[in-house]
Amino acid sequence: MSASQIPPATAVPGDDVPTLLVKIFGKDRPGITAGLFDTLAAFDVDVVDIEQVVTRGRIVLCVLVTAPPGRGSGAAEGDLRATVHSWAESLRLQAEIISGRGDNRPRGVGRSHVTVLGHPLTAESTAAIAARITGTGGNIDRIFRLAKYPVTAVEFEVSGAGTEPLRTALATEAAALGVDVAVVASGLQRRAQRLVVMDVDSTLIQDEVIELFAAHAGCEAEVAKVTAQAMRGELDFEQSLHARVALLKGIDESVVDKVRAEVRLTPGARTLIRTLKRLGFQVGVVSGGFTQVTDDLKERLGLDFASANTLEVVDGKLTGRVVGEVVDREGKARLLRRFAAEAGVPLSQTVAIGDGANDLDMLNAAGLGVAFNAKPVVREAAHTAVNVPFLDTVLYLLGITRDEVEAAETHAD
Repeated sequence: MSASQIPPATAVPGDDVPTLLVKIFGKDRPGITAGLFDTLAAFDVDVVDIEQVVTRGRIVLCVLVTAPPGRGSGAAEGDLRATVHSWAESLRLQAEIISGRGDNRPRGVGRSHVTVLGHPLTAESTAAIAARITGTGGNIDRIFRLAKYPVTAVEFEVSGAGTEPLRTALATEAAALGVDVAVVASGLQRRAQRLVVMDVDSTLIQDEVIELFAAHAGCEAEVAKVTAQAMRGELDFEQSLHARVALLKGIDESVVDKVRAEVRLTPGARTLIRTLKRLGFQVGVVSGGFTQVTDDLKERLGLDFASANTLEVVDGKLTGRVVGEVVDREGKARLLRRFAAEAGVPLSQTVAIGDGANDLDMLNAAGLGVAFNAKPVVREAAHTAVNVPFLDTVLYLLGITRDEVEAAETHAD
C-alpha cells in the first residue's frame, strides 16, 4: 500500500463529539466480548476505550464508542440501544447505555502506582488508604488485584498527586493500619528494572550466618548480641564484624559444610529468583557475611553476582580474621553500582532489598529500595517496606502478577 492509500488516523474525540458508554454485566462465558463488538459493528462506530473485569465469574465490560454517524443519528442511536439490549437479554446479561460527549477526562499530572499488601487485606484498611490518596489530591483511576497468595496484593493507579508526597502520606497510614504500601512513579522504568540485588542474612535466608558459626564455637549468645546492635546501627559494622569473627578462632574448617547445610532460605526466595530470571532479570547478593556461604548460594540458586567477606583459614582452622576488603554499609552500595555496570543496567533500573542498617546506602542508591522485615531505622529510610515473611511479595512491587509468577514456576527447569 502506498502512502497515498493509507487512510488517515481517526482523531481522538473532542469534548463536543457525541459518544456512548456501553456497559454489560452478568455471568461470564466465552464469546461475550466478541458478541458485543459484532453487534456494534453494524452501526459503524469507532471504539474509543475498553475496560473489562471478571470477578468470581461475573463480567463487567465497558466500551466507549462514538455515536452512530449519518443523518437521523438519533434514530440510529435508538436502533443501537435496542439491538444491544436485545443481544444482552438473549444471553441473560444486563446492558446500560449512557450518552455523553468526548473521551474520558484527562488524568491529572503526577502518576503513581500504589501497591497495597495485606495478610489479610481488610475493608477498613482499604478504605483508609483510598481516603488518604484522595486527601493528597490524588484520583484513583484504576484498581486491580495482583495476587491473592501468599498475601492479598492490589494496585491502585493514581493521578493528580506527586509520588513523594503520596509516599509520605501513605507510609504513615500503612504503619497505623498494619499493611504494607509501596508507591512508585508510573512509567516505563518500572518494568524496565532489570537487576535485583539483595542482602543475605535475614533477607534471602532466615538466619544470621555468623550466629550459625558461633553456635559451633560455643559463643552464640555473645555474637548474637553484637549482631543485633550492629543491625540497629548502634555499632560500627566493620568493628563489630572483626569482634565477632575473632570469637570464631580455632574452629575446624569442616564446620563450613555444616553451616551451609543449616542455612534456611526465606519463604518465597526460590520463587522470587526463579521468576525474575525467567523474566530476564539479573539477580545478585551482597553480604556482610561470608563467601564460604554466599558462593554456595550463588551456585545453588543460579545467581548472577555474589560478594561477601571471606573468613581466613590456615591449616584447616579459622584464624578469627577476615581477608580482603570488608563488605560493610558503603561496600554494599559500591557493589550494587559495580554489579549494575557489569550487567549493563542503569542504577535507576535496579532494585535493592535488605533489612539492616548496613543495607541503607544500597537501598538509597537503587532505583527502588525495599526494606524487608527490617529494623525501624531501615523502614523509615527505604523507598518502601514489606513486613510479611514472604520474599516473593517483592515481585508485586514491580507490577508482576501472581499469574506471571505461576507461569514462571510452570516453565521452570
